Amino acid sequence: MSGILEGKRILITGVLMESSIAFHTAKLAQEQGAEIILTAFPRPSLTERIAKKLPKPVKVLELDVTNTEHLAGLADLVRTELGSLDGVVHSIGFAPQDALGGNFLNTPWESVATAMHVSAYSLKALTMACLPLMENGGSVVGLTFDATVAWPQYDWMGPAKAALEATSRYLARDLGKQNVRCNLVSAGPLKSMAAKSIPGFEQLADTWNGRSPLPWDVTDMEPAGRGVVALLSDWFPKTTGEIVHVDGGLHAIGA
Repeated sequence: MSGILEGKRILITGVLMESSIAFHTAKLAQEQGAEIILTAFPRPSLTERIAKKLPKPVKVLELDVTNTEHLAGLADLVRTELGSLDGVVHSIGFAPQDALGGNFLNTPWESVATAMHVSAYSLKALTMACLPLMENGGSVVGLTFDATVAWPQYDWMGPAKAALEATSRYLARDLGKQNVRCNLVSAGPLKSMAAKSIPGFEQLADTWNGRSPLPWDVTDMEPAGRGVVALLSDWFPKTTGEIVHVDGGLHAIGA
């Protein structure tokens, strides 16, 4: 029986550790028949080491999504390796330490600008860099953390994720005519590399333990990875501009 990504070629960013949602996405994508390529920054060698734990060997390209030269050269590098693309996974987010941890009112614009550039604008920049390779259409999937409410300690990553969510909707609007879909997976709190940089992460995790309708495990990345893979597949052919919650259902619960 063939997998739901059989014959597809997918570029995946953000594989930093085995605990990355992107790692589990890459593993599932390969198991479901996709040929993948990874990008990494600032240490491709770290990603190359982690990638050895994937079912099949995979090429890792260095890509700083804020570097216009890296972006301009990406399509040619990917074309050499894969020929074309059917999907792109955006699993990139960063905010300087002074933009997190209860410092919201005092964070300088320079730090906010960095968070916005890396975490939100990069979705547009990466998608446009890959667009020439998606001549037959494709699926772009990003990762968010519910930006409709304010979270403790999350501070400027909240507005950055809100910008990411809006960016995804506008990409969906403008790329639909090329049959390119753009959707997000909104995952609950997971003990990933990104979580380690958020002060007070345990407080968020405790919220899920008490309020999530479905049992939530902060160490289980696979449900989020499955959500990404499903959106990359042809099983959602007319879904775009959507945010699929993989959060145990907490987003639906008031109190």
